[in-house]
Amino acid sequence: MIGISKLYCGTVEPSDALRYSRESGQLPSHLLQFSKDKKPVVVWNITRRCNLKCVHCYAQSKDQEYSNELTTEEGKKLIDDLAQFGVPVILFSGGEPLMRKDLPELAEYAVSKGMRAVISTNGTLITKEVAKTLKEIGLSYVGISLDGLEEIHDHFRGKKGAFKAAMEGIKNCQEAGIKVGLRFTMNKINSKDIPGIFDLLEEKDIPRVCFYHLVYAGRGSKLIEEDLTHEETREAVDLIMKETKRLHDNNKPKEVLTVDNHADGPYLYLKMLEENPEEAAKVLELLEMNEGNNSGRGFGCISWDGQIHADQFWRHYNFGNVKDRPFSEIWTDTTNELMGQLKNKKEHVTGRCATCRWLSVCGGNFRVRAEATGDLWSPDPACYLSDDEIKK
Repeated sequence: MIGISKLYCGTVEPSDALRYSRESGQLPSHLLQFSKDKKPVVVWNITRRCNLKCVHCYAQSKDQEYSNELTTEEGKKLIDDLAQFGVPVILFSGGEPLMRKDLPELAEYAVSKGMRAVISTNGTLITKEVAKTLKEIGLSYVGISLDGLEEIHDHFRGKKGAFKAAMEGIKNCQEAGIKVGLRFTMNKINSKDIPGIFDLLEEKDIPRVCFYHLVYAGRGSKLIEEDLTHEETREAVDLIMKETKRLHDNNKPKEVLTVDNHADGPYLYLKMLEENPEEAAKVLELLEMNEGNNSGRGFGCISWDGQIHADQFWRHYNFGNVKDRPFSEIWTDTTNELMGQLKNKKEHVTGRCATCRWLSVCGGNFRVRAEATGDLWSPDPACYLSDDEIKK
């Protein structure tokens, strides 16, 4: 992820991360992306069941019972291993994580083991009582997905009233004193609503938003034609930077990030190089600390059935199952060829990626998106940097 507010508005300095020796176990959550040990942030899709029918769902969830989910006790055993391994954050996702009745118990257990627990949810099930419970168990953050304003969001979520229910969930979190933010996946259909999302941040006093680039996985693989073109992506990132700066300059700062396209880092740096070279040098230092895409190294995923993946989009390939071996053992076993390669992608990428001057900043971008075009190590088709911009 690329911290637009951190980098473009200068809310974070390289010295901020260095103060904590860049160790995952010591860094505050907003600085974790600059760690040097890259202990993995883990997404655990605790259930595949969901009450909505999102057209871009990477898990292809449905509102039905699934018999192969990890039990509560298996989940606690998993959390024990993650905590001992030094995982700084566990993100409970789904499907819809709140459809698992033991979510509060599992999240509270993770907190008791010293991890930061967050959830990614559609927000529609967060009643006042649920919000109160999430606050009591020590949840660090609730990310609620909005795919646009009301009409577009309800279309994407496959249910009329989903937007209003999500907004009610946001309100309930705020009243309970839980930090809450938005998650927005950009595409041709909803990019026009980006200004409206910033208006929501301002009007509803929402402190954080993550803008996700589309990844071709699950139902999202059917939306490739709806992905933004390179020029449209540039326009969207420009707009996000502009709106972030506007709020910052108006003393209404928000934490704004873009996710799943690490070309955003060099693109932002090149913009700043024109506008403010001195600050741009600091931005480049932070981007080099970030290292770009970290799937299979600083970021991992565990499915509802215990399978381990490089990230939540790479479900067609698993490295093993936590029912058979601990996550920590599987994650560090580089005898698996792909696991070994992902630990140092820069040695394996091909084409323009291999000669790109931003390789250490971008990390080769999303391999699963490249794989969707036929070659795992070929350039990510969503990289929108020109040949001139990547020349050494």
